[in-house]
Amino acid sequence: MTTAVRPRPALSAAAGRVPSSTIRDLLALTEDDRVLSLAGGLPAVGHVHDAVLADIAARVLAEPDAAQYATTEGWAPLRAWLAAGLGADADDVRVTHGSQQALELTVRALVDPGAVVVVERPTYLGAVQALRAADADVRALPVDADGLDTDRLAGLLAGGLRPRLAYLAPTYQNPSGVVMSAERRSHLGALADRYGFVVVDDDPYRDLGFTPPPPRLRDWVPPDLAVTLGSFSKVLAPGLRVGWLHGPGWLVEPLTRLKQAADLHTSTLGQRLVAEAVARPGWLAGRAERLVALYRHRAGVLAAALAAEAGDRLTFAAPRGGMFLWARLPAGRDAAALLPAALARGVAFVPGAAFALDDPPADHLRLCFATLPDADLAEAAARLAAALDAG
Repeated sequence: MTTAVRPRPALSAAAGRVPSSTIRDLLALTEDDRVLSLAGGLPAVGHVHDAVLADIAARVLAEPDAAQYATTEGWAPLRAWLAAGLGADADDVRVTHGSQQALELTVRALVDPGAVVVVERPTYLGAVQALRAADADVRALPVDADGLDTDRLAGLLAGGLRPRLAYLAPTYQNPSGVVMSAERRSHLGALADRYGFVVVDDDPYRDLGFTPPPPRLRDWVPPDLAVTLGSFSKVLAPGLRVGWLHGPGWLVEPLTRLKQAADLHTSTLGQRLVAEAVARPGWLAGRAERLVALYRHRAGVLAAALAAEAGDRLTFAAPRGGMFLWARLPAGRDAAALLPAALARGVAFVPGAAFALDDPPADHLRLCFATLPDADLAEAAARLAAALDAG
C-alpha cells in the first residue's frame, strides 16, 4: 500500500518578497552583554523616566473601560490633541500601532503591484519591507546634505515617470540624519501639484532636533496629496506602539477599513496613556527637551571618539538631530564585510545595504548614539576601530 504525499502549503508571493529586518536580526545577536550595540534604534526613554508616567498608568488602569474595545479611528481626545497641533480636522487623523503601521496601511491603500514609488537613497528599513511586500516599482533617488535630489526627480517626471507616491523621511532622516532644505521641500510640493502624486512625510524624529526643525512637508504640498506620519515612540515609550497618520479624507476613509481588517483598532490602553500624558501642560515637551539634551551630548561623545580612534577611516557629518550617525568607509570597503569582525570584537552596527532596495550604500554604516552611556560609546568606537584595523 502506498501513501500519498501530501503537498506542502504554499506561501503568498508577498510573504516571499519581504526580507527579514537586518536590525531585528542584529538585536538577537547583541543580547550578549559583552556586545556594545550601536545597531538598534532604541530610544533612551528609561533615562528620562518621570514619576508622572507611573501616576498616569495607575490612573488609566483604574478606569473601568481602559482595556475595552475602541473605535478604529482612534481615541477621540488623542485625535483632537493631534489635530490641534497640526492645525487640522480630527476627522483626518487616525491613531495607529506605531508609525510603521501608518506607513504600511498607506502603502496598502495606494500601491498596486508594479506601481511606481519614489524613495530616498538611503531610506528607512521599514519602508523597504513595506514596499517589497506591495511589489512596488521603487525608484530610489540620491540624498545629499540638502535631502532628496528634487532636480533629478523633476527630470524623471519630465521624461514620463508617473509615481503613485513619494515616500520621504525629510527631517533627521533615518539612517542619514539629513534635513531636507526649504528650497527642495518647496520644489517637491510644486512637482506633486503638477504631476499629481501623493507625498508621504514620515516624521517621527521632529521633536529630537538639536536646532529647530523646518515646517512639515504638508506646508508645501497640496492638502489633497499630503500624508504625515508620526509617533510617540521616540519621546514617550516605544512599547506602547502608538503612532498616527494625518491625510486627506479620500485616503483616510479606505485606510480605516484596511486597519479594521488588520487589527480592529489600536490598543485602547496605550492610547489612553498617551492621551493622559499629552493633556498635562508642558510635561511631554519637557521630556523631549531632556532627551534632546542627552542625545546632543551623546552624539558629540560618539563623534569625538570615532574621530580619535578611527581618524580618516570613517567620515561623517555631525548629527543635527534624531538618533543616528551615518558614517562612510574608505573607497573599496564594505560595511557588511566589516560587520563580522566588529561583532567578534564586541560592537554592532547596521550596514548601509539594509537601507535601499537597489544600488545600496554598501560603504556606509548606521550608528545609533541614543542608548549607550558615554564610556560605552567611547569603548564602542575603539572596538570599531580595531575591527577596521583587522580588515
